[in-house]
Amino acid sequence: MLDVLKEEGEPRAIDTHAHQPTAEFLEDAGGEMMQDAARKFGMDLDPWDYDAMVEEYHAAGIGKTVLLGWDAETNTGNPPVPNDYVAEVRDAYPDFFVGFGSVDPLKDDCVAEARRCVEDLDLSGFKFQQIAQGFDPSDSEHEPLWDTIEELGVPVVFHGGNTTLGAGSPGGRGLTLKHGNPMLIDDVAAAHPEMQILIAHPAFPWEKEQLAICQQKGNVYMDLSGWLPKYIDDQVLQYSRSILQDKVMFGTDYPMLDPERWLEQFGELGFPEEVQRKILWENAEAFLGL
Repeated sequence: MLDVLKEEGEPRAIDTHAHQPTAEFLEDAGGEMMQDAARKFGMDLDPWDYDAMVEEYHAAGIGKTVLLGWDAETNTGNPPVPNDYVAEVRDAYPDFFVGFGSVDPLKDDCVAEARRCVEDLDLSGFKFQQIAQGFDPSDSEHEPLWDTIEELGVPVVFHGGNTTLGAGSPGGRGLTLKHGNPMLIDDVAAAHPEMQILIAHPAFPWEKEQLAICQQKGNVYMDLSGWLPKYIDDQVLQYSRSILQDKVMFGTDYPMLDPERWLEQFGELGFPEEVQRKILWENAEAFLGL
């Protein structure tokens, strides 16, 4: 465990990007494209339960995690991870999970469902995976959804960069990578300055674009999920330890990445302890309003 986490006593780190380790995500919502991703990560997709997840996280020094909903039904044909289910899991582990809903922007009821997520289910934000969901967030047809989320006053996680969903399959299961370009999110951030946006992942191959957006837009942040630290671009790491140290957060993309392994590699980067605290929990506490 990192020294900075040992000093805190109780698990303190916050993972801003985790999915369900259960069949709801790994099998039902994920389907064949998730099998492709698992092969790319070299992982076993046999589901496990939340008790085991919480124990694993606490042993690594992580005290909270954002549990993300998933609805890419229109584009993939796979069933969603229901927002009610995310809320139920959150309620079962209220000190551990921060629940984020998901709405499919291609569904007619997406605005009403977004409002229900916050007003009825008390979910804390939203997650969008534009490649899996097959949409361009900068398209004007989605403005009513962004207006509603901005009005609701909750943060949003957008996917940034490439995806391993469908990786290696013919045609990548029909998923198009262009929707992962963070420049499409820049348009949303500019038009909705009160919307707090977290771009997930170091956004390969658009790392520089993402760094530029995080510098220029006060309402845009990024996390380091989806990549083990040894594979993250050197410029991303340099910016994370310096001019963007207040805007970068820790994330794993669990269960695809092992939290303890991620933290071990992060500890080898030699970041100052005050920067480690910011990335591992202080920035997330501020962003999530904890």
